[in-house]
Amino acid sequence: MSTLDWSILLLTLIGIIAYGVYKGRNQHGSQTYLLADKNMPWYVVLLGIMATQASAITFLSAPGQAYTDGMRFVQYYFGLPIAMVVISITFIPIFQKLNVYTAYEYLETRFDRKTRVLTSVLFLLSRGLSTGISIYAPSIILSSIMGWNIYLTNIITGGLLIIYTYTGGAKAVAHTQKLQFLIILSAIAIAGYLIVADLPQGINMGDALYVAGKSGKLNVITTDFSWTDKYNIWSGIIGGFFLALSYFGTDQSQVGRYISGKDTTESRRGLLMNGIVKIPMQFGILLIGALLFALYSYKPAPLYFNDSAYTSYKTANTEEVTQLEQQYKVLHNNYEQQATKLAEERKQNLNSTSTLQEFKETQAAIQSIRDTVKSRITRYGHSKDSSDTNYIFLYFVKHNLPKGLVGLLFAVIFLASWGSISAAINSLASSSLMDIQLLNNKEPLSEAKQLSLGRWHTLVWGIFCIAVAMFATKMGSLIEAVNILGSLFYGTILGIFLVAFYVKKVRGNAVFIAALITELIVIAIYIADIISFLWLNVVGALLVVAFSLLVPAKSK
Repeated sequence: MSTLDWSILLLTLIGIIAYGVYKGRNQHGSQTYLLADKNMPWYVVLLGIMATQASAITFLSAPGQAYTDGMRFVQYYFGLPIAMVVISITFIPIFQKLNVYTAYEYLETRFDRKTRVLTSVLFLLSRGLSTGISIYAPSIILSSIMGWNIYLTNIITGGLLIIYTYTGGAKAVAHTQKLQFLIILSAIAIAGYLIVADLPQGINMGDALYVAGKSGKLNVITTDFSWTDKYNIWSGIIGGFFLALSYFGTDQSQVGRYISGKDTTESRRGLLMNGIVKIPMQFGILLIGALLFALYSYKPAPLYFNDSAYTSYKTANTEEVTQLEQQYKVLHNNYEQQATKLAEERKQNLNSTSTLQEFKETQAAIQSIRDTVKSRITRYGHSKDSSDTNYIFLYFVKHNLPKGLVGLLFAVIFLASWGSISAAINSLASSSLMDIQLLNNKEPLSEAKQLSLGRWHTLVWGIFCIAVAMFATKMGSLIEAVNILGSLFYGTILGIFLVAFYVKKVRGNAVFIAALITELIVIAIYIADIISFLWLNVVGALLVVAFSLLVPAKSK
């Protein structure tokens, strides 16, 4: 990167850390540290919710997801607006009325202590692991820029954000997320504009979308039903609804954002606005990936986007790679000519099936070479991270953006990471402190002691998540990995809350046993690969309800 890029990157990151420390000053107890004194207006709640979702994984992996698999991933969010309405009606009033620190406090009131602890442990496990993966995403950038070992960049990336999360707690998280997300939205618009501006002369956005569409990258809605298909309208609306209901209704990383609102009305406004804004935002991010695919149809593209992995493979297999590169160069030259010819025929209102057929055949041949490279890199372990999907947008930023904007885009990906990770670590600290440690205390602790413990829990979870990031190098598409991991636990957690809210006759022992059995079944279904991961949320929630009704009623 240029000196200007480094200056913008470092100034942006240092500014956010300083701002977080400043806004998080004057901590006086757990209410301030964990809930920001419950004094946040609706727009801060909204930006906090959005920033918690929009991790670096969203901006690194989602464009690559659309580049390789099309835009059908957006269907994953179709059930979200419905879930926001349900949570606003049922969940928020109860949490606000009880003035809880965590969502799981309510379960002790409704059921018993062991159910509260079990649910909290399931949350801590799922969120702790997924947050580790989130730390790994921006570490890829730092590793790519500096050429440093990925393990070192995990420590640096995680360590920097711990500074203001540890110091300022929920107030620092909320206020930094507000700035982070506004910068992020601006950067998305800039990236989209620059991709279109980088198209060859004579090729416009309509041509780009035409090629992307003919290549199957604009498959926003797919109606074919299959239990094993990860993304279609049915799994999106039904499975996505259950996942969103669990994530926003029972995951402390999100619950902690809206229970910090001034009152029920402010919390509801923030959550409902999220239901309106989220799908268009995700659509725009995925569209960037589809446009990148079109751009690299008209212009030269690398054989493999993960420079580090490809260089290691090439060094060890020079002769083999040289042959593959020669084949690829010839194919891609033909591919660019065919894409340009398709655009010209479109403008002349010609529908030449022969040109389209040749284009698709060349596209398949190119993909075959890329698959060969990926399989060799994976098989022979030439790199700790053999993924290509997570590097596609990163490659464009490094090689196509003007000076200054490279640093800004890298800063945005870091900010997205910090926004989600800081909120997650704050929620992990809240839950482990309030739902685990303080339950065993015989005597109440002073506010100062709770503040000190809250900071220690924040530090421990930060270190844990950095440790998890060290093992995230072979997970493929990070955005899929995080959602799969969540789906292993979210259904069970949601089922417990559904029973708590809507099945009044069920008591603690029944739901506790039901949750344990269900979690084992969900994990077994996933290992057996019977259905796609979105359906695990439906199965888990419904099984907890069903098993709870089957267990004989007992007192708490």
